[in-house]
Amino acid sequence: MDDRDKPGHDEVTWASHRYRNSMTTARKVHVKSFGCQMNVYDSQRMADTLAPAGYAETAHAEEADLVILNTCHIREKAADKVYSEIGRIRVMKEEAARQGRRMLIAVAGCVAQAEGEEIIRRAGAVDLVVGSQNYHRLPEMIARLKEGERIVDTEFPVEDKFDALAPPAPEAIARRGVSAFVTVQEGCDKFCTFCVVPYTRGAEISRPVARIVAEVARLAQAGVREVTLIGQNVNAYHGADLDGAPATLGRLLRRLAQVPGIARLRYTTSHPNDVDDELIAAHGDLPALMPYVHLPVQSGADRILAAMNRRHTRAHYRDVVARLRAARPDLAFTSDFIVGFPGETEADFRATLSLVEEVGFAGAYTFAYSPRPGTPAADLEDQVPAEEKSERLQRLQALITRLWRGFNAGFAGRTVDVLLEKPGRLPGQLVGRTPYLQTVQVMAAPGLIGSVVPVAVTGVGTNTLFGELTQEIHAARAPALSFPERVKDRAGAEN
Repeated sequence: MDDRDKPGHDEVTWASHRYRNSMTTARKVHVKSFGCQMNVYDSQRMADTLAPAGYAETAHAEEADLVILNTCHIREKAADKVYSEIGRIRVMKEEAARQGRRMLIAVAGCVAQAEGEEIIRRAGAVDLVVGSQNYHRLPEMIARLKEGERIVDTEFPVEDKFDALAPPAPEAIARRGVSAFVTVQEGCDKFCTFCVVPYTRGAEISRPVARIVAEVARLAQAGVREVTLIGQNVNAYHGADLDGAPATLGRLLRRLAQVPGIARLRYTTSHPNDVDDELIAAHGDLPALMPYVHLPVQSGADRILAAMNRRHTRAHYRDVVARLRAARPDLAFTSDFIVGFPGETEADFRATLSLVEEVGFAGAYTFAYSPRPGTPAADLEDQVPAEEKSERLQRLQALITRLWRGFNAGFAGRTVDVLLEKPGRLPGQLVGRTPYLQTVQVMAAPGLIGSVVPVAVTGVGTNTLFGELTQEIHAARAPALSFPERVKDRAGAEN
């Protein structure tokens, strides 16, 4: 599966643009984003919002005048991780002071929203705490900071932050690549008993269709070929359509499929209860909508689903999967699972294993339950011992891995369309993705970046497919560059 899709994976570093004060002294900012793809998008928009003020890009925190930690609260001990990172940046701040340079530290995102004043109390090096709905105010807040002054802004604003955000410059879009995230919906009204999102991101809100279409059109004009629509509960989308009536996600996807230059559309993350007929029909009708659905189920046992307040049953989930596959038979499904939820028995866990087998997931994110302060599940009795959670997690991961490897192995010898995204590690190599988000390595000319090309799969590795351009586009491939035998050998060994 793609690390871009879920929380808990690689931290992504983004940076904003150059600020020049009245003395024309260049200042730089470094934004470090933790967690989910929505934080990646938010970090990019922070950069875009600061760009009109002249902030300069830097990938190196130690040379920044402003470091923003864009935090995620979805994982266990998320706050502890943030405080540890603040300690690391504090050392850089002290070194900057010795050099006669002032470095500001800001904490943004979901931990900021949850912790608020506590961050200021515990971490004396932090100058600014800004919640996940308020980063459009960053230029104003930074301008207000004076020596010794500290600001906390975590109130949910009356105004829509998206109305106040500056659009990204074309050159910034180009630097970010041919694939882009676009937030269309934020917040959640489901209140699953294990989840902090309703408390850190607030109630469900959706952006108007016209503004999303305009943003996607700007991305396409700057070279973006693939757009992933994101939201905490993206298929609960209900933004105003052109006629003022609420639009569904399916209707939004149809409008975006008409944007010139956009070859691929995706969306994540979904809730089974919000998969409606329009969305199912879109999967059958829109070639640009990729045959890949991330549909979290969390458990295969109805008793545990009820305790989680998931509002769906195992049978309902299976029915949704069946209806989607009837519309698009080649759909691949991935999911989320929590093992060891309070009260989960061995029989409940085996129900999860059997659901995984029945659906035949192409991959999944799996987690051992950990309590989140302030959520109902944290106070439930009958917490599962850590060793049992760990043992169950290993069994589930082994099953998911077997299915995932089998799914990938099924592509050996097939030809698949690949969106080429960037140079690979080897000379003359490009890296792209299949419709199912599998990474593919192929020898091809740099000029093909941004193209969707047919690739014959010649090898299947643990995490990567290896391929060659088909005869139709051989004329465009890089000359005199053959597929390295050592890579072939490695792929064969891992298959």
